[in-house]
Amino acid sequence: MSRRQKTTFAALLVALSGALVAQPANATGAKPTVVLVHGAWADASGWNGVVSQLRRDGYPVLAPANPLRGLASDVAYLNSLLATVDGPLVLVGHSYGGSVVTNAANADPDVKALVYVSAIIPDQGESVFGLAGRYEGSKINNDTIKTVPLASGDADVYLKTESFADIFSADLPRSTSALLAVTQRPITFSALNDPSGTPAWKTVPSWALISQNDHAIPVQAQRFMTARAKSHTVEVPASHAALIIDPGAVTRLIENAARATD
Repeated sequence: MSRRQKTTFAALLVALSGALVAQPANATGAKPTVVLVHGAWADASGWNGVVSQLRRDGYPVLAPANPLRGLASDVAYLNSLLATVDGPLVLVGHSYGGSVVTNAANADPDVKALVYVSAIIPDQGESVFGLAGRYEGSKINNDTIKTVPLASGDADVYLKTESFADIFSADLPRSTSALLAVTQRPITFSALNDPSGTPAWKTVPSWALISQNDHAIPVQAQRFMTARAKSHTVEVPASHAALIIDPGAVTRLIENAARATD
């Protein structure tokens, strides 16, 4: 190779390397990381079916333990986790987890899409209890919850075991619902009443799955919230535990959102 050819070749390599550096993170075809945030009276294992399918399809996945201690502190915890992840993100929230991702996405420009699964999708100043009670159909009330006072003056809120299946998972086998009831994680009373901040769904595109037989967040409330957020929406004939009942539908929706970030 002549000196002129070598010089030309070196210049070409420099130009190519610069072009590669300048490409956006997703230009190489790398899939975004999907972060699955559970809600009240549940834990991250509820996402198991969705996690399996996403991983099979090549998506990096995180399903952290949502503390359920208060909206501001839960959002701060999620943002701390997101700060450790490089590249584009798709945030997915179930139930109260919808409030958490709605607020967390504002602080992270890598969030490219929001996905709501049987979820609360709050506007500024709105709370979980306020939205769930806006329409008839929720069976969460003083007769179906149990509270445990905390030293802080707050209280942990549980669903009574005898009410759990009807509210959360009526279409699961009775034995499965019984296990979920016994192992449920409580949420604080304040978390359910904390006002939401600026909603990320006003600037970040969103997708939503509505569970038609939901006795925690009424279907009319879900339809109102998803229409207001202009979410790309599907409906399934499922209880509040739609993520367990129909992980395939949830996964398809998440992957649709992820592909839209390319």
